Amino acid sequence: MYAVVKTGGKQYRVSKDDILKVERLPGEAGDVVTLDDVLMLGNGGDVTVGAPMIDGASVAAEILEQKRDRKIIVFKKRRRQNYRRTKGHRQHLTVLKVTDILTGGAKPKPAAKKAAPKAEKKEEPKKAAPAAEGADDLKQLSGVGPVLEKKLIEAGVTSFAQIAAWTDNDIAEFDEKLAFHGRIEREGWIEQAKKLAKGE
Repeated sequence: MYAVVKTGGKQYRVSKDDILKVERLPGEAGDVVTLDDVLMLGNGGDVTVGAPMIDGASVAAEILEQKRDRKIIVFKKRRRQNYRRTKGHRQHLTVLKVTDILTGGAKPKPAAKKAAPKAEKKEEPKKAAPAAEGADDLKQLSGVGPVLEKKLIEAGVTSFAQIAAWTDNDIAEFDEKLAFHGRIEREGWIEQAKKLAKGE
């Protein structure tokens, strides 16, 4: 059995399982579309011609791909006008596979549902590394939160006594290493650490 259908201003003779390229139709790969403008049906020697369309007849097809045709060059020229224009064009196309030729108002079978992708396991947020045993609570220093405390502990600084004993060279080294941008002196960590080390 075959049918002649019209789509995109063109006519196509199609049979089941035929693959054809037509002007762009809405939809995505895997969707089923219905071409309702059937001009003629043929089944062996039995031919039905529409006037202009055949009532209740349609062609069901599955979208295989949305693509663009090869590029064509359009060149325009006007004599003695110094006018030349060159343009390129790539037509949008839909690749279809004919799945059924329907008559009598029959409806196409719905597209098979795609299996839903498995939900990805969400990674649990990493817990902050526990402070070293016996370490002072460095968050007591002005401007030090959990993030800065973690940086200090990873750098080997775990007590107020260590910070209180820093020299100018130590301050410059940690300021550059941990990107503190002058915070040590600006917040007065040395003076605070000395007091906290004494329990004040």
